[in-house]
Amino acid sequence: MRALIVSDIHGNLEALEAVLAAAGSWDQLWNLGDTVGYGASPNEVVQRICRLATAGVRGNHDKVCCGLADPLMFNPAAREAALWTRAQLSPDSLQWLRAQAAGPLPTASAVLTHGSPLHEDQYLLSTREAWLPLQQAQVSCTLFGHTHVQGGFALQRERSQAVQPLHTRRTHHGSRWTLQLAPEQRYLLNPGSVGQPRDGDPRAAYAILDDGAGTVTFYREPYDVDLAGGRILLAGLPERLARRLHTGR
Repeated sequence: MRALIVSDIHGNLEALEAVLAAAGSWDQLWNLGDTVGYGASPNEVVQRICRLATAGVRGNHDKVCCGLADPLMFNPAAREAALWTRAQLSPDSLQWLRAQAAGPLPTASAVLTHGSPLHEDQYLLSTREAWLPLQQAQVSCTLFGHTHVQGGFALQRERSQAVQPLHTRRTHHGSRWTLQLAPEQRYLLNPGSVGQPRDGDPRAAYAILDDGAGTVTFYREPYDVDLAGGRILLAGLPERLARRLHTGR
């Protein structure tokens, strides 16, 4: 079984379409949340994902954009984008977002969550933060998003260590890096952000889990950043949200 894993699309239709076109064949699509927020195509992205996803969890932006949470904890740009998105969402999109599960959500091959499996809104940015979730994990592989940073963590001999995909940095080309999963280890793995990467690589990020081969392959795919950023500017959203797409920060 091959599962296409996407996260943090953030209303970026151009990035999502590039990922779907590049991913090839897959059996299931797992969505790790923050489908909307920041980007200017929330309804179009929801329509694509709701037809394709076989499993998924909600993100913190999803909750705010559909009215399940308050935007007061967001920074000004994120708050403005969330309120704009809430006003744009169709009744069907709102209903779909409100129905998304809180993580962690088990599947046959992995557990899905937006943030930490200990709390859906908690960021996992360091080996120190990953240690307790890895210790308490009941499965070998947990998939998370939220940080917009591709990679993750592994637990070996009671010590957590970082997993950092090694990509070629030719931003006009796609690249991939494969991690062979060791049966004796436990993993917290992040496919990265489709729609707003923050690890210095502006290309859309995603991953494919192949449970037959026992691998997770991390991918980067270029897309039309100018078009996605232009939509943000035309919508009257903060210019910073368009600029950061070019830098991956």
